[in-house]
Amino acid sequence: MNRKLGRLVVLGGGESGVGTALLGKAKGYDVFVSDKGKIKDKYKEVLIHNEIEWEDEKHSEEKILNADIVMKSPGIPDKAPLVKQIREQGILVVSEIEFASSFTKAILVGITGSNGKTTTATLTHHILKQELQVGLAGNIGDSFAKQILEKDYPNYVLEISSFQLDDIVDFKPHIAVITNITPDHLDRYDYQLENYIASKFRIAENQTKDDYLIYDADDEVLTNWLKNHPVQSTLLPFSLTKTIENGAYLKERNIIITINNTQIIMPTSSLTLEGNHNVKNAMAASTVAHLLKIRKQTIRESLENFQGVEHRLEHVLKINKVQYINDSKATNVNATYYALESMDAPTVWIVGGVDKGNNYEELFPFVNEKVKAIICLGVDNEKLMNAFGGMVDVIVETQSMNEAVKIAYKLTEAGDNVLLSPACASFDLFENYEDRGRQFKEAVRNL
Repeated sequence: MNRKLGRLVVLGGGESGVGTALLGKAKGYDVFVSDKGKIKDKYKEVLIHNEIEWEDEKHSEEKILNADIVMKSPGIPDKAPLVKQIREQGILVVSEIEFASSFTKAILVGITGSNGKTTTATLTHHILKQELQVGLAGNIGDSFAKQILEKDYPNYVLEISSFQLDDIVDFKPHIAVITNITPDHLDRYDYQLENYIASKFRIAENQTKDDYLIYDADDEVLTNWLKNHPVQSTLLPFSLTKTIENGAYLKERNIIITINNTQIIMPTSSLTLEGNHNVKNAMAASTVAHLLKIRKQTIRESLENFQGVEHRLEHVLKINKVQYINDSKATNVNATYYALESMDAPTVWIVGGVDKGNNYEELFPFVNEKVKAIICLGVDNEKLMNAFGGMVDVIVETQSMNEAVKIAYKLTEAGDNVLLSPACASFDLFENYEDRGRQFKEAVRNL
């Protein structure tokens, strides 16, 4: 990335935008922040305090098109007319991880995938921090740029979305992890799965043979792509079904990890998180830890005391012997697949939101087997009603979380589960999936 200092324009005044603006200013750029929406007060105060010029509720072209480099928030699509204009002018457009990574010498662990990346990133950080100084950033927590400015840890675990990978140039994690790839966000990729897969694999495009790519060898999308698009990095696959020579696999309920002829064995009985997908997350995180020379005992203890991630199959409360579970982070079908797969009791399922071109068919077996009633929570529920209407005795529509939880309460009996696992984005009725999850928990506590 060209480090010629000049004018840095930041599009989007959220966590990553403001972090980038602070780092850019500290490094000597002339910085301008522009947001088409409203910038939150807490971020405005930071910009004002640091004397960084900003605007919100508009984009002033004359103040943007004179940039030397533009950092755009991952939420802004490439199709946006302003972004097209910027690119036509030959101005370099980068993501926060690209911009920030050029100002650190830290060892970077980059984790991407359609599902499991937050849990895997949080778990990896949880293990590494027992023995290393390590930051957690990317799509999670404080912005990467801000952490480099304030702490500059020698190691970082980054949770990275495909949108952030779309705008990298030289970004290269020493260790990359791809948890899995299933159709998601296809609205941003011309509804072509190929484009979305290519975007995820950019995490490895700058890697060399001295770097590592950890991936799910049971995921055909990943294995087929690697056959046709080989990468330079050293491959460390993980699998629940195959025996893996270099990487991780499952044998008689033990995770076996082998790297350069050194082996560690972890009993899966020590995992606090349930479900096969979490065995995979644990394999990925433990492989990273093993590569970075964390002691076996530390890895095992960390797996035993890891509490999981908020809004991801989070057990909220038991009321009248009914378990309420918050899986608001399930914003696509595959995430909900894992949630329904792990249900061990008759379930009232709360689903819906902004559909991203979802195909619900893979959920049918679980719905037939485990779901006793469906509550659709969205502005437009027609697709859900058509998909599941004939499969359950009770399917109702609502547009408020309080009402959804009250209906669920009436439909359950002792021993049942109530599962919020929307399979959709949250932006029709909520600010984001966190807001949706918190409203669910609040409504449950108010029953």
